[in-house]
Amino acid sequence: MPRDPSHRPIAPPLRQFARKMRHEPTDAERAMWRLLRDRRLSTFKFRRQEPFKNYILDFVCFEKRLVIEIDGSQHAESQGDATRDAALSAAGFAIARYWNNEVLQQPAAVLEDILAKLATR
Repeated sequence: MPRDPSHRPIAPPLRQFARKMRHEPTDAERAMWRLLRDRRLSTFKFRRQEPFKNYILDFVCFEKRLVIEIDGSQHAESQGDATRDAALSAAGFAIARYWNNEVLQQPAAVLEDILAKLATR
């Protein structure tokens, strides 16, 4: 059963890269996963490092079509991120971006913001 109705077959190299990213998370991704896994956030199911079309989504709740991206400084004003966000928005997703230091230093505020976004979806 596909994870999402708009999911199309994923190229094996992208799937392998996603698997590698799941096994080598950043500190911020590891911290966020501890907060989201096993339906810990108000029973919403999240997946991590999930291939979707030509992208790998840091975290995604398909039920609410919310993508959560955890970014480091290399993503500041990234044209690639803008293109990716436009493609995901066109597919019906909302995107929430948080900086690594926000996740590590203010996890409660990040979770509160995510819950607010989930409530509006």
